[in-house]
Amino acid sequence: MRIFSIFKSYPAYILIIVLFSCNKNAEKTHESTDKQINNDSLFIQTMQKHLDAVSNKDIKTLESTLSPNGEMQLILPSSEIIYSAEKFLDYHRDWFKDTTWTFETKILNTDVSNDFGMAITEIVYREPDREGEPYFNRMTVSYDLKKIDGNWYIIKDHASSIEKSTDQK
Repeated sequence: MRIFSIFKSYPAYILIIVLFSCNKNAEKTHESTDKQINNDSLFIQTMQKHLDAVSNKDIKTLESTLSPNGEMQLILPSSEIIYSAEKFLDYHRDWFKDTTWTFETKILNTDVSNDFGMAITEIVYREPDREGEPYFNRMTVSYDLKKIDGNWYIIKDHASSIEKSTDQK
């Protein structure tokens, strides 16, 4: 009889163990989902800060979005690759001297892991007067970001022109 009563309560023990296990797994999944949402949010904040720094011609803020170890690549159409954060900043310092252009940005999509991510953006660059005509360049720009010491930094900027006002029609 005693053995029979153990078997009667045995399913209850299994049910309790399964329920506690499921709850612990659900808590872990919830925690990891919260961490990923926070990670993605910080990634997008850094990306937007970088884009805004270019739009506002703000070299100091732009510098704060670049890797502290100097890792950077700038790839532009018809140009050699610019390597290093310092050379990237030199390029932008020179470009920012012209205050007439505008830069409209939109983050199209992102793919973010724990410590590396990429973003695809659409950017429309405009000049009010280039050789007597308004000029625009609509581009797709991809960015790679790396997490270093808990913060996201831009390590690659690769621009590709889609349509320019100077294109032959």
